[in-house]
Amino acid sequence: MTTTFIGPDGEPRCEWCAATEQYLHYHDDEWGFPVADDHRLFEKLSLEGFQSGLSWRTILAKRDNFRAAFADFDFTRIARFKQRDVQRLLKDAGIVRHRGKIEAVINNAQRAQELVEREGSLAAFIWRYEPEPLAEPQVVSTTAESIGLSKDLKKMGWKFVGPTTVYAFMQAMGLVNDHALDCVIRARVEQARKAFRRPE
Repeated sequence: MTTTFIGPDGEPRCEWCAATEQYLHYHDDEWGFPVADDHRLFEKLSLEGFQSGLSWRTILAKRDNFRAAFADFDFTRIARFKQRDVQRLLKDAGIVRHRGKIEAVINNAQRAQELVEREGSLAAFIWRYEPEPLAEPQVVSTTAESIGLSKDLKKMGWKFVGPTTVYAFMQAMGLVNDHALDCVIRARVEQARKAFRRPE
């Protein structure tokens, strides 16, 4: 069974990104490239939480709206959101209007602040859970490391951070290179990961 398709430039890519042009750009330019920026890490964890029960296509199409609604995922600002902000967000048709998920982002922003005070940065904490490379990409939906990170975040009071959500986050943020072995982007991601300085 093939895990790739031939892209518009004649090169093989991970099969999942054939679904839409948006996926193609996201796959080629973002998915799997290592990220150390706290706001981008927080954004992705939040959006993965919103995706729960939905498709990434839905969330990706609304990503700019999410950024506008949630102060570009600056968790210091989100941590100060009040009940009126929850009401505002529940009326915002540009995002996913789910009270539990909206409140989870605000809660998680407060937890992120606490974590940064303790650890120095969100990135330093998250990158400690970098998993061992898998022999065969895209064959699992959780790993021991994603289960561990999920458990530890939940202990700190984070919400919507189950092990599957956390592993999807790890794949996207470059903690693991899960591009198919013959995907044209895999080597670029590997190079980026080799050059990447792990946060301390």
